[in-house]
Amino acid sequence: MNPLIIILFMLLATAGTCRASEPGNTDPDLDRKIGRMLMVGFRGMDLDEAPHISKALESERIGGVILFDYDVPSRSAERNIESPEQLKLLTSRLRNTAPFPLFIAIDQEGGRVCRLKTARGFPPTVSAAWLGKLNDPDSTYQHASATARLLKDLGINLNFAPVVDLDLNPDNPVIGSLDRSFSNDPHIVAAHAAMTIRAMNEQGIMTALKHFPGHGSSSTDTHYEVTDVSDSWQQKELLPYRLLIDEGYRGMIMTAHVFNSRLDADLPATLSRNTISGTLRDSLRFMGVVISDDMQMQAITSHYGLETAILLAIRAGVDILLFANNSTYDPDIAAKAHAIIRSFVENGTIHPGRIDESVERIEAAFLQDSSN
Repeated sequence: MNPLIIILFMLLATAGTCRASEPGNTDPDLDRKIGRMLMVGFRGMDLDEAPHISKALESERIGGVILFDYDVPSRSAERNIESPEQLKLLTSRLRNTAPFPLFIAIDQEGGRVCRLKTARGFPPTVSAAWLGKLNDPDSTYQHASATARLLKDLGINLNFAPVVDLDLNPDNPVIGSLDRSFSNDPHIVAAHAAMTIRAMNEQGIMTALKHFPGHGSSSTDTHYEVTDVSDSWQQKELLPYRLLIDEGYRGMIMTAHVFNSRLDADLPATLSRNTISGTLRDSLRFMGVVISDDMQMQAITSHYGLETAILLAIRAGVDILLFANNSTYDPDIAAKAHAIIRSFVENGTIHPGRIDESVERIEAAFLQDSSN
């Protein structure tokens, strides 16, 4: 379906809500609340190199940052991570600049998806595939504990792991071929994910299961193109989520940008109310924070403008919009996204209560983390 038609339909469907929220009659804390829903990436080994991030933190216009060791747009190893000592100073300044609890996130899965590399003074890691083949949950726990202790020491409090995608296509360019999946068996995946979550939580590190509702069967990469899994996706790809949620999982879940017509005939998962509010929240009964995969990936940007993508994601049920700034780089992306969301609230397209729902879930995540 044409995205413009979708947006017009949604605007008409929310006409009653719009009248209930008069323009200009918004919460004085609205800017802060919107900020909590935004996570961004930036360039700089030190905060002095990223004054726009300092300003955004001080004014509470963002609620989190994501760190990388490599800058893809410039093809440079100069990004955020140089050494353990440098990284500790950076995270310390980030925390001290923000007048609120800040998400400092990283993709430290182990193996090939590892931002903390041995060449820069960090300890070696093993992949999920290696651990899955070993199939010793205690070993998985020990490896995850070592990673969790490292992250805690470095001042990082959110790890975008574990991957709970099933290894259904060994040639999958973004999951199987990178050894990111524990197994093609959902029970094995759930068991090792549970050990990883336990180890992270014991050190105060939040986790994010990914990539909902399943990226393991795909044959293309959402970083670069639309990925349609309608014919390859299997119902059992939901089982690791169901098992972990039923066991009381309280971390985050990251959406995939995959298109799956079996769950939504029109929209990719990140933008799909059927997938997030329907399958994840209503069917699987997940009450925690939903975070998007990078909103700057080609699977989204090649088909949806920034305003359309933001509106659809929020209405679908996404709580935190991730702009990694590492597919393309835009130092103003946080300000742009913030202004777009605020305008939607002010003109009634998004009800203020929808923003409150996400903020409540985000704040609850910090409360749960402090109780571990």
